[in-house]
Amino acid sequence: MTFPIDNSNGALPSALDDRSPGAVAPADPRYAAKATEAAVKFEAFFISHMLRQMRSGTREMAGEDSVYKDPVNSDMLELADNLVADKMAGQRAFGIADAILRQLLPAAAAPSTKIDVKSDKVAAGLNKSA
Repeated sequence: MTFPIDNSNGALPSALDDRSPGAVAPADPRYAAKATEAAVKFEAFFISHMLRQMRSGTREMAGEDSVYKDPVNSDMLELADNLVADKMAGQRAFGIADAILRQLLPAAAAPSTKIDVKSDKVAAGLNKSA
């Protein structure tokens, strides 16, 4: 498959370019809301998986008498990691959701508002006691 080169700037046409033949028409609000929710959930999953791998690596590298080897609180730590991941994804800290939305939604209709993830409400309740 070959792609024609746009001679004006030497760049390949892309789905993000409104002038390209594959450009998407503006999305309806329901599609944009569902796409935004899915993108934020994927970012939360990605961050959660990253935190889980970091914790696993710490556990493997820790010494035999280290506090990090103790599996006693692993369930609570996993829950805390998931809450942190959901909170960070709700704030779009890593930009993964934004990158996904740039591909799924036209540039003019890409929402710039933050989404309220359900766990944000839980985390907010936990932060009030601190």
